[in-house]
Amino acid sequence: MNADLDKRDFFKDPFSESELKKIIKMSGKKPSELLRKRDKMYKELDLGNVKKTDVQIIKLMVKFPGLILRPIIILDNKMYVGKIDASKIK
Repeated sequence: MNADLDKRDFFKDPFSESELKKIIKMSGKKPSELLRKRDKMYKELDLGNVKKTDVQIIKLMVKFPGLILRPIIILDNKMYVGKIDASKIK
């Protein structure tokens, strides 16, 4: 499959809250499901034990982009996040 790619380093060009909300909505998942549990901020903020609202989680993701599960691939209005089995991308 050949495709034109637009890459974005969201550490250098961070997502806005509205962009993250759109990405989260496209994923069909809750913000907490898109958190990278291995990130040091996840541990420092004790996100495994401290309950946060979706809005609070999105604000943390904007402030600390390392918390965002990656890669994020958007293809034909479908979104894939995290480790992806390439055979499932259609």
